Amino acid sequence: MTGKIRIISGCWRGRRLKVPDLPGLRPSGDRVRETLFNWLQWDIAGARCLDLFAGTGALGLETLSRGAAEVTFVERSRKLVAALRALAADWPGGEGMKVVQGDVAGWLEAQAGRSREAPFDLVFIDPPFSSGLEEPALELLLRNVPLSADVRIYVEQAASARLPAAADRLKMLRSKTVGEVRMNLFTLVENPPDRQPDVAAL
Repeated sequence: MTGKIRIISGCWRGRRLKVPDLPGLRPSGDRVRETLFNWLQWDIAGARCLDLFAGTGALGLETLSRGAAEVTFVERSRKLVAALRALAADWPGGEGMKVVQGDVAGWLEAQAGRSREAPFDLVFIDPPFSSGLEEPALELLLRNVPLSADVRIYVEQAASARLPAAADRLKMLRSKTVGEVRMNLFTLVENPPDRQPDVAAL
Protein backbone atom coordinates (compact mmCIF):
# COMPACT_ATOMS: atom_id res chain seq x y z
CA MET A 1 0.00 0.00 0.00
CA THR A 2 1.30 3.44 -0.87
CA GLY A 3 -0.10 6.95 -0.58
CA LYS A 4 -1.04 9.08 2.40
CA ILE A 5 -3.44 8.97 5.33
CA ARG A 6 -4.62 11.94 7.34
CA ILE A 7 -4.98 12.80 10.99
CA ILE A 8 -8.73 13.05 11.53
CA SER A 9 -9.09 15.41 14.49
CA GLY A 10 -7.30 17.41 17.16
CA CYS A 11 -4.36 19.78 17.01
CA TRP A 12 -2.81 17.92 14.05
CA ARG A 13 -6.06 17.61 12.14
CA GLY A 14 -5.51 17.41 8.38
CA ARG A 15 -1.80 16.57 8.59
CA ARG A 16 -0.88 13.64 6.37
CA LEU A 17 1.35 10.61 6.84
CA LYS A 18 3.16 8.94 3.98
CA VAL A 19 2.46 5.22 3.60
CA PRO A 20 5.51 3.51 2.08
CA ASP A 21 5.24 0.27 0.15
CA LEU A 22 6.43 -2.20 2.80
CA PRO A 23 5.35 -5.85 3.30
CA GLY A 24 2.57 -6.18 5.87
CA LEU A 25 2.08 -2.44 6.31
CA ARG A 26 -1.64 -1.78 6.56
CA PRO A 27 -2.59 1.47 8.31
CA SER A 28 -6.06 1.54 9.85
CA GLY A 29 -8.41 3.24 7.40
CA ASP A 30 -10.39 6.42 8.07
CA ARG A 31 -13.64 4.60 8.81
CA VAL A 32 -11.99 2.27 11.31
CA ARG A 33 -10.16 5.11 13.04
CA GLU A 34 -13.28 7.28 13.18
CA THR A 35 -15.18 4.46 14.88
CA LEU A 36 -12.33 3.67 17.26
CA PHE A 37 -11.86 7.25 18.38
CA ASN A 38 -15.59 7.68 18.88
CA TRP A 39 -15.29 4.77 21.32
CA LEU A 40 -12.25 6.32 23.03
CA GLN A 41 -13.22 9.99 23.07
CA TRP A 42 -13.57 10.15 26.89
CA ASP A 43 -10.41 8.13 27.58
CA ILE A 44 -7.71 10.05 25.73
CA ALA A 45 -7.06 13.36 27.51
CA GLY A 46 -3.86 13.09 29.55
CA ALA A 47 -3.47 9.36 28.84
CA ARG A 48 -0.21 7.44 28.62
CA CYS A 49 -0.43 5.30 25.49
CA LEU A 50 1.42 2.38 23.93
CA ASP A 51 1.25 1.80 20.16
CA LEU A 52 2.54 -1.70 19.36
CA PHE A 53 3.34 -2.61 15.73
CA ALA A 54 3.14 1.15 15.21
CA GLY A 55 3.75 1.20 11.44
CA THR A 56 3.08 4.74 10.22
CA GLY A 57 2.02 5.65 13.76
CA ALA A 58 -1.51 6.56 12.66
CA LEU A 59 -3.22 5.37 15.85
CA GLY A 60 -0.71 6.83 18.28
CA LEU A 61 -0.46 10.11 16.41
CA GLU A 62 -4.24 10.47 16.33
CA THR A 63 -4.22 9.92 20.08
CA LEU A 64 -1.59 12.60 20.68
CA SER A 65 -3.46 14.97 18.40
CA ARG A 66 -6.53 14.54 20.61
CA GLY A 67 -4.79 15.32 23.89
CA ALA A 68 -2.91 12.25 25.14
CA ALA A 69 0.04 13.09 27.39
CA GLU A 70 2.50 10.78 25.65
CA VAL A 71 2.70 7.80 23.32
CA THR A 72 5.36 5.08 23.13
CA PHE A 73 5.62 3.71 19.59
CA VAL A 74 7.22 0.27 19.13
CA GLU A 75 8.09 -0.65 15.55
CA ARG A 76 10.60 -3.06 13.97
CA SER A 77 11.12 -1.33 10.61
CA ARG A 78 14.04 1.09 10.67
CA LYS A 79 12.48 3.05 7.82
CA LEU A 80 9.22 3.58 9.69
CA VAL A 81 11.03 4.38 12.94
CA ALA A 82 13.10 7.02 11.14
CA ALA A 83 9.91 8.56 9.74
CA LEU A 84 8.30 8.67 13.19
CA ARG A 85 11.37 10.25 14.74
CA ALA A 86 11.39 12.87 12.00
CA LEU A 87 7.75 13.69 12.81
CA ALA A 88 8.61 13.95 16.51
CA ALA A 89 11.28 16.51 15.68
CA ASP A 90 9.17 18.44 13.18
CA TRP A 91 5.58 18.52 14.46
CA PRO A 92 4.68 20.85 17.35
CA GLY A 93 3.97 18.66 20.37
CA GLY A 94 6.17 15.89 19.06
CA GLU A 95 8.00 15.78 22.38
CA GLY A 96 5.14 13.55 23.53
CA MET A 97 6.41 10.82 21.20
CA LYS A 98 8.77 8.09 22.39
CA VAL A 99 9.84 5.95 19.43
CA VAL A 100 11.40 2.52 20.04
CA GLN A 101 12.99 0.50 17.24
CA GLY A 102 12.69 -3.21 17.89
CA ASP A 103 10.65 -6.39 17.87
CA VAL A 104 7.39 -6.01 19.81
CA ALA A 105 7.63 -9.38 21.56
CA GLY A 106 11.22 -8.69 22.58
CA TRP A 107 10.32 -5.23 23.90
CA LEU A 108 7.38 -6.61 25.89
CA GLU A 109 9.51 -9.39 27.36
CA ALA A 110 12.11 -6.81 28.40
CA GLN A 111 9.51 -4.92 30.46
CA ALA A 112 9.19 -7.77 32.98
CA GLY A 113 10.27 -6.59 36.43
CA ARG A 114 10.95 -3.04 35.33
CA SER A 115 9.46 -0.19 37.33
CA ARG A 116 7.73 2.61 35.43
CA GLU A 117 6.72 6.10 36.47
CA ALA A 118 3.10 5.31 35.64
CA PRO A 119 1.08 2.54 33.98
CA PHE A 120 -0.31 2.74 30.47
CA ASP A 121 -3.91 3.89 30.06
CA LEU A 122 -4.40 2.99 26.40
CA VAL A 123 -2.77 0.26 24.28
CA PHE A 124 -3.05 -0.40 20.54
CA ILE A 125 -2.22 -3.87 19.15
CA ASP A 126 -2.44 -3.83 15.36
CA PRO A 127 0.01 -6.29 13.75
CA PRO A 128 0.01 -7.33 10.09
CA PHE A 129 -3.03 -9.43 9.27
CA SER A 130 -2.48 -13.22 9.16
CA SER A 131 0.70 -12.86 11.23
CA GLY A 132 -0.93 -14.14 14.42
CA LEU A 133 1.23 -11.72 16.39
CA GLU A 134 -1.68 -10.28 18.35
CA GLU A 135 -1.82 -13.54 20.36
CA PRO A 136 1.67 -13.39 21.95
CA ALA A 137 1.59 -9.58 22.11
CA LEU A 138 -1.56 -9.53 24.24
CA GLU A 139 -0.25 -12.31 26.49
CA LEU A 140 3.08 -10.54 27.05
CA LEU A 141 1.36 -7.21 27.59
CA LEU A 142 -0.83 -8.60 30.37
CA ARG A 143 2.07 -10.46 31.95
CA ASN A 144 4.81 -7.82 31.85
CA VAL A 145 3.51 -4.27 31.43
CA PRO A 146 1.90 -2.10 34.15
CA LEU A 147 -1.62 -1.09 33.10
CA SER A 148 -4.02 1.31 34.75
CA ALA A 149 -7.17 -0.12 36.37
CA ASP A 150 -9.37 1.27 33.60
CA VAL A 151 -6.96 0.64 30.73
CA ARG A 152 -8.36 0.40 27.22
CA ILE A 153 -6.73 -2.27 25.02
CA TYR A 154 -7.54 -2.16 21.32
CA VAL A 155 -6.83 -5.22 19.16
CA GLU A 156 -7.30 -4.99 15.39
CA GLN A 157 -7.51 -8.23 13.41
CA ALA A 158 -8.69 -9.70 10.15
CA ALA A 159 -12.46 -10.26 10.31
CA SER A 160 -11.89 -14.02 9.96
CA ALA A 161 -9.34 -14.29 12.79
CA ARG A 162 -10.16 -15.81 16.16
CA LEU A 163 -9.74 -13.74 19.30
CA PRO A 164 -6.46 -14.22 21.16
CA ALA A 165 -6.76 -16.70 24.03
CA ALA A 166 -5.68 -14.00 26.50
CA ALA A 167 -8.86 -12.08 25.64
CA ASP A 168 -10.70 -14.60 27.86
CA ARG A 169 -9.10 -12.82 30.83
CA LEU A 170 -10.41 -9.42 29.73
CA LYS A 171 -13.80 -7.75 29.48
CA MET A 172 -14.84 -6.81 25.97
CA LEU A 173 -16.25 -3.29 25.79
CA ARG A 174 -16.82 -2.95 22.07
CA SER A 175 -16.57 -5.10 18.97
CA LYS A 176 -17.34 -4.32 15.36
CA THR A 177 -16.48 -5.66 11.93
CA VAL A 178 -15.75 -3.08 9.24
CA GLY A 179 -15.16 -4.74 5.88
CA GLU A 180 -12.23 -7.12 6.37
CA VAL A 181 -11.32 -5.64 9.77
CA ARG A 182 -12.47 -6.79 13.20
CA MET A 183 -12.20 -4.11 15.87
CA ASN A 184 -12.00 -5.22 19.51
CA LEU A 185 -11.81 -2.99 22.59
CA PHE A 186 -11.10 -4.53 25.99
CA THR A 187 -10.48 -3.55 29.59
CA LEU A 188 -9.40 -5.45 32.70
CA VAL A 189 -12.05 -7.58 34.39
CA GLU A 190 -11.08 -6.10 37.77
CA ASN A 191 -12.61 -2.75 36.80
CA PRO A 192 -15.45 -1.49 38.98
CA PRO A 193 -18.88 -2.15 37.43
CA ASP A 194 -19.54 1.53 36.81
CA ARG A 195 -16.54 1.65 34.46
CA GLN A 196 -17.69 -1.35 32.37
CA PRO A 197 -20.15 -0.41 29.63
CA ASP A 198 -22.01 -3.19 27.85
CA VAL A 199 -20.61 -4.58 24.62
CA ALA A 200 -21.91 -2.43 21.81
CA ALA A 201 -21.11 -1.46 18.27
CA LEU A 202 -21.48 2.03 16.93
